[in-house]
Amino acid sequence: MTSISKLSLSKASLFKVTLTLAAGLYGSAALAAIQSKEIPYTAADGTKLVSYYVYDDAIKTKRPGILVVHEWWGLNDYARKRATQLAKLGYAALAIDMYGDGKHTEKASEAMEMMHGVFNDASTSMTRAKAGLELLEAQPQVDTSKIGAIGYCFGGKIVLDMARAGLPLAGVASFHGVLATATPAQASVVKAKILVLHGEADTMVKPAEVDAFKAEMKAGNVPYQFISYPNAKHGFSSPAADRLGKENMIDVGYNAAADKKSWHDMRVFFNSVFGEKH
Repeated sequence: MTSISKLSLSKASLFKVTLTLAAGLYGSAALAAIQSKEIPYTAADGTKLVSYYVYDDAIKTKRPGILVVHEWWGLNDYARKRATQLAKLGYAALAIDMYGDGKHTEKASEAMEMMHGVFNDASTSMTRAKAGLELLEAQPQVDTSKIGAIGYCFGGKIVLDMARAGLPLAGVASFHGVLATATPAQASVVKAKILVLHGEADTMVKPAEVDAFKAEMKAGNVPYQFISYPNAKHGFSSPAADRLGKENMIDVGYNAAADKKSWHDMRVFFNSVFGEKH
């Protein structure tokens, strides 16, 4: 009986030592995870903004950075979720704030007011977008030679306008974004590759606006990709779109197939833009 007890104790001790050694050998890898934090910043116009920065600390080298520009609802959980998804793919992602103080809402009337507060002065939107871009460039995990941007709805217009303005972006992807602009794209200015992901059933972006966008790109000799998804309404990538559409009596809706396919198409696009797979 005594010998059995001693043997059991010996095995238990050996197991404990093994665990200790494993913790020493693999502890740092086990602790590696997606890291996220809010970073306050200020635009050149003095507006106080807040961002959500996410990256995978298991990656020890610099990696491409991607800006995420929110829908007209503001910097909400959806924009943060997309930033987190990008971080899990191996990017450093920064969800930026275009309204100030991280304001967001679920009321269309309030969203419209906040959006027009930015749109009414073109310099305001670019000033705030540039502030977000500079903040992303300043993060130690980011390869500043490989920066892109994605935007949703209102944010889709913002990233397209960033490309039109010639900001130093390798590529931009617009999800169910507003396409109209007062400053047409020109090949001599645009540095970014452009991807537009559009819902064929989008009643908020009229067919005439789609035609005008394509004509703009052709006239400016600007290369672009335009992908349409059948039966997809405005807001097709957001699972909350059905509820928000009903509550606000607006024609938006979620489309799971378009959501999945557009995310895949975005990944293929950025893999090509950055010359590496994520």
